[in-house]
Amino acid sequence: MKDTLKLTLVALIASGLSIGAYHFTNIATADKHADQSTFEWAEKTQTPIINTANPADPSSPDNFTAAAEKTVDAVVHVKNMTLMRKASSYFEYKFGGGETRKVLRGAGSGVIVSPDGYIVTNNHVIDGANEIQVTLNDNETFKAEIIGSAPESDIALLKIERDGLKYLQFGDSNSIRVGEWVLAVGNPFNLTSTVTAGIISAKARDLNKNDNQFQSFIQTDAAVNPGNSGGALVNTKGELIGINTAITSQTGSFIGYSFAIPSNNAKKIIDDLIEYGSVRKAVLGVRGIDINDQNYKTLNTAITQGFLIGDISEKSGAENSDLQKGDIITAIDAIKIRRFSDMAGYLNSKNPGDEVKVTYSRDGKSKQTTIQLSTLSTYLIKAIGIEIQDLDKRDLKNYKQAKNGVGISEVLDERLAKSFIAESIITKINKQNVNSIEEVRKVINQSENQTLLITFMTKDGEESTYVFR
Repeated sequence: MKDTLKLTLVALIASGLSIGAYHFTNIATADKHADQSTFEWAEKTQTPIINTANPADPSSPDNFTAAAEKTVDAVVHVKNMTLMRKASSYFEYKFGGGETRKVLRGAGSGVIVSPDGYIVTNNHVIDGANEIQVTLNDNETFKAEIIGSAPESDIALLKIERDGLKYLQFGDSNSIRVGEWVLAVGNPFNLTSTVTAGIISAKARDLNKNDNQFQSFIQTDAAVNPGNSGGALVNTKGELIGINTAITSQTGSFIGYSFAIPSNNAKKIIDDLIEYGSVRKAVLGVRGIDINDQNYKTLNTAITQGFLIGDISEKSGAENSDLQKGDIITAIDAIKIRRFSDMAGYLNSKNPGDEVKVTYSRDGKSKQTTIQLSTLSTYLIKAIGIEIQDLDKRDLKNYKQAKNGVGISEVLDERLAKSFIAESIITKINKQNVNSIEEVRKVINQSENQTLLITFMTKDGEESTYVFR
């Protein structure tokens, strides 16, 4: 019995020594390789060694510190101020007088794009302001001047008197890729210098396909909330690739989707506002419909994505090219055209006179032609938020009984955009026939901000006159 106990005890001690030696060997091995960012799995799993990047390394693609540090000082807080008169008595209320004070109407963000104080923001951030205040990241505050705006694209350009500012350089929004990391920098809920991260979820996103407004947004899942409007969307290099503009939400707060105006479009608008005081639009001179999964079979084509040309405008670059009615545009330069928003987004970054290479399909064969972009002359009737353009004779023939009129290219008011007005032409303003942008401008200038009587005509020839105050 004693011999048996002795043997058992010896066996237990030997086993303990073996386990201890094995454990000590593993610890020693782990200590030896503790400075290596390498995970080694057990040999029996036959899993290869995986090298992981050090998150603390600024050069790591998953590290955004350098981009964030570069961006926060170039993003400003924009305050929309209005003047309000506070009457202390009925007499002051009725006949004037009382205390006048500044009231905060709204707030958003802006991006410094030059060292001498040019700032880009959203038009809806500064719309209707009596005064614009801009606060830098170091809390220094300036009064800003509105250099110009493009309401149809929701871009505004401001200027403050300050030199040596930190600013962001524009990146190429045409070269961004879905899945690429991005940062959104702005002032949500007045929380200044807020940085959020996400990826590019989609490109050339059109949120309102049923209206006439140009939309070709970058969609991301970086958190954007009220106050972020006009802020920066940057890549991991700290380059400006978009201006944060909108979210889709039933609550008014971020639910996973945010949208930005591509930097190439914003830069083109800014350059035009500085040089010309207005935005020059470059067009191919084609009209038509998107090819999609619902109509490609009906149209008897094997192409499931693209833009089908339904008409070509007179005196346009398209008319002077090889394009014909019925052709399907599939690419412009290196940009794939899946739908109209792809084409509009790219062309809105170009200037009149630029040449583009158009790839199109005709009778199942792919062809190419070079087109010089022409100018789309437009005029914004600010009082009603409608942008007009000249009509050629073929356009006018689409409206029965119409002998004159101007076309409607953009409807900024959402309610009007959903009405018959978006598909109509304007034939009279203040009971005077109009047949060109110049005639419209002349009549409106003569009205001296008084009530406007505008007559619209539908394609069926029905006329309706509305009063705009």
